[in-house]
Amino acid sequence: MSENHRKHTLSRRKFIANSGCAALGLTTLFSSVINMKAIAAAALDKSPGRAEGDYRAMVCLLLSGGADSHNMLIPAAGNGYGAYQASRGNIAVPQSAVLPLQHPSIGGETYGVHPAMAEIKGLFDAGKLSFVANVGTLTEPVTKAEYLSGNKKLPVGLFSHSDQIKHWQTGRPGERSRYGWGGRIADLMAAQNTNPAMSMNISLSGTNQFQQGMTTSEFAVAPNERFGINGYGRNSHYHTERTAAIKNMIERDYADIFEKTYVNTVKGGIEGGLKMEEALESSPSFDHIFSDTPLSRQMQMTARVIAARERLDVSRQTFFINFGGWDHHDEVISAQQEKLPELSKALDEFRTALEEMGVFEGVTTFTISDFGRTLTSNGDGSDHAWAGNAMVMGGGVNGGQIFGNYPDLSLNGEYTLERGVLIPTVSAAEYMAELALWYGVSPGDLTEIFPDLPNFYNPYSAQPPVGFMNMTQS
Repeated sequence: MSENHRKHTLSRRKFIANSGCAALGLTTLFSSVINMKAIAAAALDKSPGRAEGDYRAMVCLLLSGGADSHNMLIPAAGNGYGAYQASRGNIAVPQSAVLPLQHPSIGGETYGVHPAMAEIKGLFDAGKLSFVANVGTLTEPVTKAEYLSGNKKLPVGLFSHSDQIKHWQTGRPGERSRYGWGGRIADLMAAQNTNPAMSMNISLSGTNQFQQGMTTSEFAVAPNERFGINGYGRNSHYHTERTAAIKNMIERDYADIFEKTYVNTVKGGIEGGLKMEEALESSPSFDHIFSDTPLSRQMQMTARVIAARERLDVSRQTFFINFGGWDHHDEVISAQQEKLPELSKALDEFRTALEEMGVFEGVTTFTISDFGRTLTSNGDGSDHAWAGNAMVMGGGVNGGQIFGNYPDLSLNGEYTLERGVLIPTVSAAEYMAELALWYGVSPGDLTEIFPDLPNFYNPYSAQPPVGFMNMTQS
């Protein structure tokens, strides 16, 4: 990184730190923040993949608990499967059950997926989904020798659920940040949407860190189509009294900045809820596409909100879905046999709905998880580890490929620590930055969102950080 760029980055950070942004609510903005957004919005017009009047959405699918993704993307034959089976022991998928992917061999190795991921195999083979191998949180590149020497800076709270799940949502593994990278992007890009009453960030799983910005918050929806404050605006006598009391509270003129922030947030939520209800009245239900499972219902509502994008007056959206229950210290084989079909079918159903709407090119769905799992068995499951494998689906994805460096899965491998803990060879920052670039974030803003990114990638490079997104897509 050049000295001039370093000074520019530091001056921007100092400006943000001194502007008091952290104290702002959903609709309370200082002029300095407005100016920053205007500058960022102007830069977006020259960002990779930016087309006039286009729609882009990122759907963040959190597999919370730490998914054992070593049983999702698997060496299918030869020495690769032999190392996999030897390391995993009784939690390995039998070679005869692995579904082979239609993909050229990498270094002589071929790969496949878990037998419960038939739809994901179909998406991969059709060029609509790719894998990113051996990705994890890093503050700087680390070799096995450097890790063992203890001389490298590592992510805060490595192997801890609470810390690692935060780092994947904030993009800042070197600190415990309260703001998410989806929220920071929304801070910069809010001007791209013409409807100030509707947040760019829509959550199907309530409050989350990924979508929490300094000046923006997520708008929570649920598959049952309930929005806003329970009973507000309803016609019964009880609800009429409740509505009057709430109106009396939020229509007062408050002097305290925190009271104003809270009230403005409530007002924004009420206004957004009314707008969402109105928009979804004519949105298709997609009942003919989606299964009656918790994840499919959340994906169905996501599709319905996307279908209402023009009525909501938005051209950029992020969605957050928490699909939990992946902390398989026990019974990993049976647990994955239950959960992976739900994941696989929901992704394919979502793809079908997006293609039916004609927006598959503009929506990218990607997975994150707390961490990968140990290669070794603890008797019936696997334990907390580090690197794992992620999936990315969408029309903007360079599909049918495995990106990153799929590691040697033997227990004495170059990136294998004790008990089969794998050191990441692709940083989460690179993974997230590529998604941000495709979404429309300018290279100059990447280091504000992902401060460790320059340790892995030059934000001004002509090449993308990893390569799984098509940056020339219009």
